[in-house]
Amino acid sequence: MRLRAILAVVTLAIGLGTSVSAEAGVRPRDGSVTAAGAGGFDLSQPEVVATGLEAPWGLDFLPDGSALVTQRDQGSVLRIRPGQPPVQVAQIPGVVAGGEGGLLGLAISPRYPLDRWVYVCFTTATDIRITRFRFSAPQTQQVILSGLARASVHNGGRIAFGPDGLLYAGIGDAGVPANAQNLASRNGKILRIRPNGGIPAGNPFPGSPVFSYGHRNVQGLAWDARGRLFATEFGQNAWDEVNRIGAGGNYGWPVVEGPSGDPRFRAPVVVWPPAQASPSGAAFAGGTLFVAALRGARLWAVPIGPAGTVGTPSAELVGAYGRLRTVEVAPDGSLWVATSNRDGNGTPGPQDDRILRFTTGERQPPPAGRVRARLADTGRP
Repeated sequence: MRLRAILAVVTLAIGLGTSVSAEAGVRPRDGSVTAAGAGGFDLSQPEVVATGLEAPWGLDFLPDGSALVTQRDQGSVLRIRPGQPPVQVAQIPGVVAGGEGGLLGLAISPRYPLDRWVYVCFTTATDIRITRFRFSAPQTQQVILSGLARASVHNGGRIAFGPDGLLYAGIGDAGVPANAQNLASRNGKILRIRPNGGIPAGNPFPGSPVFSYGHRNVQGLAWDARGRLFATEFGQNAWDEVNRIGAGGNYGWPVVEGPSGDPRFRAPVVVWPPAQASPSGAAFAGGTLFVAALRGARLWAVPIGPAGTVGTPSAELVGAYGRLRTVEVAPDGSLWVATSNRDGNGTPGPQDDRILRFTTGERQPPPAGRVRARLADTGRP
């Protein structure tokens, strides 16, 4: 009976367009890289825009094209411009790092030219919280959401503004699997809140920030050109996942991991064995969902069709740069990828951690979740 169940899961996973049959090993870090053309990017010719970083985690772009990057264990925010050394622009008070905790996600207000808000998600000594600040007074933090359980593992931490102008946050189960199915808990969820921390009237559970539940550890949020939300999720032992997120959806953890056929739960659209993935950041470009993989030490490229159909994922940059934490699309259409070899689990090279920039030679439109207000801006943080 157990054998039949396992075979059924594998069959369903393959039918979902997963990478179950992809290579299980990880090539050496100095393995060759070819111009694979995934999403139109030349992945053989990166520009190294920053070196010597320490566990970069969150990354988002200012209207002038420069990037803000968090360093998890240092609690600092850096501003990065190609061709220039990184500059520290903020030290976030109250950050307590340890294990997978620290200064995690970062998101820039879609109305930044008007309001100048920068949002961060981090662990303190007692909780996970989201705050916002302005560069004119970075030590003055306005708390947007607090009191979420923290742990040494499964904090989630990715935050991003959606096409609806609302702030989404992937929050892990904090090592307590039962949190994920408990709607009274905000852990093991994807949350959706207003920029000031209020609860949107259209949330699926009135008065609650919970947008979807049954999650173990979501660390990637990305919207396609039609505004559909996809999220990456760390599994336990069997399957890592990409899920298409719907309001009020239950994604099964801890009752199921990966595809199950149980009608109570929404099935993932892609699964991988953890050795090939441990998926963190995600970004859409050119009809492709890019997923940064930590343990898998690769960049997954997942074709997503206009109707939301999922093609066969391809593994890019396998072993070339070690663990990959974050991938984002810049305003000029280039693809930025951050390594995570100094996070306590990798083997740092002499330039780690790095941020790499890949181009296509053609400017692409910004992804749906990154549309900025068309307002005059001075270019200053």
